[in-house]
Amino acid sequence: MVGAMEMLVLAVACFVGGHFLLSSLSARTALVRMLGETGFRAGYSLIALLTLIWAIVAYGEAPYAEIWPTTTALLRVPYLLMPWACVLGIAGLTTRSVTMVGGEAAAQNPRPVSGITTVTRHPFLWGVTLWAACHIAANGDVASVVFFGGMAVLALGGMAHIDHRRRVSLGADWGPVALATSVVPFAAAIQGRVRIDWHGIGWARLAGGIVLAIVLAVLHPWISGKAIIPVLALPAAG
Repeated sequence: MVGAMEMLVLAVACFVGGHFLLSSLSARTALVRMLGETGFRAGYSLIALLTLIWAIVAYGEAPYAEIWPTTTALLRVPYLLMPWACVLGIAGLTTRSVTMVGGEAAAQNPRPVSGITTVTRHPFLWGVTLWAACHIAANGDVASVVFFGGMAVLALGGMAHIDHRRRVSLGADWGPVALATSVVPFAAAIQGRVRIDWHGIGWARLAGGIVLAIVLAVLHPWISGKAIIPVLALPAAG
């Protein structure tokens, strides 16, 4: 019988590996030829959803095995990183860019780089990375390293994977985008290759990210069973 921890490893491996396998150029091309673009995206989304649910359930059932103690300093890491993660996540999902799903056409735009993409061309994936990193630091157990570490591997590996696919599919049109953006946040701006488009990012996205971080903190006891705001700790059963 497969143990709970082994099941978590298997579920995370399927979720992460499925993304890389199905979105690879060779597999995607073959599947689109068989299923059509709409059929491929529907199948891809279904597999991603099912394996994510499997990973979440397996994480909830995995035993706690401490790797390092959860010190006060480590418990404060989410307070520092989650607002940035939420801002990057919201801005990435609400800004049309070449690297987003179906965003290849944006390369034909006279201004293909704007808003949050002047900070990094992978804002949403950096949001996922920060979210994963702060949960690994604060939890400090094997199951969290497997679950959130898998999400971080998917996000960081996904950046390189998307860049490769866009470089192949867009050809010369990828050059201006790559020149004016960077994977590492703010790197292109520091190097003088682009100016941060604060107006394009907008106060609404910044405020929305902060509000989302606060909402997630308030709802955390009901999401995970753990309160990160002590006064919101759920009463013990019995």
